[in-house]
Amino acid sequence: MKQLQYLNKYFIKYRWHLLGGTIFVFISNYFRVLQPRMIREALDLVVENIGLFQLYDGFGLQQELYTILGQTLLFFGGLVLLLALLMGVFMYFMRQTIIVMSRLIEYDLRKEVFQHYEALDLAFYKRNNTGDLMARITEDVSKVRNYLGPALLYGVNLVSLFIMVIYSMIRVSWELTLYSLAPLPLLSISIYYVSNLINKKSEVIQQKLATLNSISQEVYSGIRVVKSYVQEGPMVRYFAKESEDYKHKALSLVKVNAAFYPLMLLLIGASTILTVYIGGLQVAKGSITPGNIAEFVIFVNMLTWPVTAIGWIASIVQQAAASQKRINEFLNTKPTVTNPTHAPGPLQGLIEFDHVAFTYPDTGICALREVTFRLEPGQKMVIIGRTGSGKTTIADLLVRMYDVTAGQIRIDGKDIRQHDLANLRARIGYVPQDVFLFSDTVAGNIAFGRTNAERTEIEQFARHAAVYDDIKGLSEGFDTIVGERGVTLSGGQKQRVSIARALIKYPDIVILDDCLSAVDTNTEKQILGYFSEALADKTAVIITHRIYSLLQFDKIIVLDDGVIVEEGTHETLLANKGYYAELYEKQTTEEAKVS
Repeated sequence: MKQLQYLNKYFIKYRWHLLGGTIFVFISNYFRVLQPRMIREALDLVVENIGLFQLYDGFGLQQELYTILGQTLLFFGGLVLLLALLMGVFMYFMRQTIIVMSRLIEYDLRKEVFQHYEALDLAFYKRNNTGDLMARITEDVSKVRNYLGPALLYGVNLVSLFIMVIYSMIRVSWELTLYSLAPLPLLSISIYYVSNLINKKSEVIQQKLATLNSISQEVYSGIRVVKSYVQEGPMVRYFAKESEDYKHKALSLVKVNAAFYPLMLLLIGASTILTVYIGGLQVAKGSITPGNIAEFVIFVNMLTWPVTAIGWIASIVQQAAASQKRINEFLNTKPTVTNPTHAPGPLQGLIEFDHVAFTYPDTGICALREVTFRLEPGQKMVIIGRTGSGKTTIADLLVRMYDVTAGQIRIDGKDIRQHDLANLRARIGYVPQDVFLFSDTVAGNIAFGRTNAERTEIEQFARHAAVYDDIKGLSEGFDTIVGERGVTLSGGQKQRVSIARALIKYPDIVILDDCLSAVDTNTEKQILGYFSEALADKTAVIITHRIYSLLQFDKIIVLDDGVIVEEGTHETLLANKGYYAELYEKQTTEEAKVS
């Protein structure tokens, strides 16, 4: 229950639902407990009057007595039906409070987990796979909801019914009550041991389910690779193997429950037998009436479901505890990148790297060492380097996906860690190397950069990104659904939609990470022509493997193994005859061959 204590704040929030539901449970059970009493009165009435009825055999009063007896039994029958109706009404109210409360808490918990996921940094997502994240926010939250609703409802019902039934039984005969309830301690002991077993098995099953979700998500996301390498068969066999393992683990839990429930029913049956036997002896002694035996049998059977539900409730609580433990693991994970203040406002665009070093926390790879440069507002800088040299790391640090390991990054003279994080990212137009589009319309993906953008603006920036004609050629134009991760668009089209999405923000700083690698030469010239105009007064950082002669750069840095090995203007670096000059000569030669 320690893991489930996290949910206490929700019980406080919805305390009136909980209190009202508890009251309705007690009222409903009160009317339920009255029914056996009415049946006892009716049965005793029949037993007491049956001898009198026989005495009047042959007399006219016998028929009158029969009529009175029938009317009295009809009255008792109607009273039992009325009590059942009242019990049903309050059962409806108790479900409308406690079950509704569980749904409200489920909504709040799922929203809290989702918001916490969004607040966590990039390193967290590299450590954990998507399938596990999905399992915790769906399957695990659903299992916790079963504890908040059905388990809580039947738990309160169990306690209230036990109190009322046992009180009613003791009022009649404490001795018969002890015999009737004698098997219950054995049931409690078995529940204790089985619950621990259920808890361990439930946690293992949830972890295995998360693994299955991860496998499915990876296969669906990478279906192109799976098909192109003809790996459908091996992937099916791998998934079947993992599913078989999950099945065995799930069946082991089912077997525990399957053995547990018959045991409970056996103990309840033993209670009924003891009630009839001991009750019969007490009737013979004159201690109780025959109606009391019927009353006790109904009481014992009335406890059948609650007692049987103990195991079910215990199973739900243990599964919920295992699921909440998994949820708490992520909720207790604190983001390393936090927002220190709320201060929205434009950025001037002054960027300074002061002896910056960075090591990835998840892999331990040192990506940058002693990187220092200064970019004045409105200046343009290109970062060139081989694959793995640390180019994208600089972009990630500028939008504060990570915090530096050593050194300092300053924007407008202030440490980047002191900036309003939301404002910083809102003021930077970032086109990442790995383009991601949502399963939405093309217009919706472009407007993601500024959700209140007009349709005319969306189309205007599509033209700037040289993707307008491509979009118009789609089946429904800008209203075409691009599919998951933009699967219906080509690589070049996705890159250009991503450029439009970044520029429609009207950013103060623009970061382009190899965003033209999948476009042809003519389209590249068209986009670069717009860049020359649109980025004229903006600070821009362009990361690339190519040298763009159409753009004038104030500064060029060449990275190699996380260190700046060359820095200067185009002419200066050509004169140095280093990596930049080598790359420029190679590119010029290739372009000459093509032309």
